[in-house]
Amino acid sequence: MKKSDLLIPLERIERTILLIRGEKVLLDRHLADLYEVKAIALRQQVKRNLDRFPTDFMFQLSKEEAENLVSQNVIPSLKVLGGSLPYAFTEQGVAMLSSVLRSKRAVQVNVEIMRAFVRLRQMISSHADLLKKIESLEKKYDAQFKQVFVAIRELMSPKPVPSGREIGFHADVDKGPKRN
Repeated sequence: MKKSDLLIPLERIERTILLIRGEKVLLDRHLADLYEVKAIALRQQVKRNLDRFPTDFMFQLSKEEAENLVSQNVIPSLKVLGGSLPYAFTEQGVAMLSSVLRSKRAVQVNVEIMRAFVRLRQMISSHADLLKKIESLEKKYDAQFKQVFVAIRELMSPKPVPSGREIGFHADVDKGPKRN
C-alpha cells in the first residue's frame, strides 16, 4: 500500500503509541483525534460496552501517570481532560473499539492502527536481532582484543636480563666508556 493511499500516515499513529505500565498503548484523546470524534463520545461508547474492555484491553491512568504525561508534553494539562483521567487502550483494546464505534472511518482507522502496531513490533524485533548480533561480535572481538592487550603488556614490561656475560657497550660515568 502506498503512503498516499493511507487515511492517516503511519508515522502520525506511531507517534501517539506510548509505553505505559509496560504496555504499548494509545490514549483515548489521541484515538478520538484519529477517529475524528470527541473524546467524551469515545469514552461514553466504551462505558456502555465495558464488558468488551477487560483490563488487558484498556485501563485508566492514575493521577501520577497523567501528571507524568503532562510533564512530557504528551497531553497539554490535566484541566484539558475535564477532570477525568485518560484511558489507555492496548492493541487488543483498539481492535475492540471498531466493534463499538461503528463508523466507516473508525474501521479504516483501526486497520491503519493495527498496521502501525505490526510495524512497531517488526522494528522492535529487528532491533533485538541487531542487538544480539552486536553482543555476539563483542564477545568474539573482546576475546581477540584481550589477547592483543596481553601481548602489548608483555612487550611493555621489562624482561629480566639473563645471568651471564652482558653484551654491548657500557659507560661508567667516572671512568668513561668501557668495552666488554
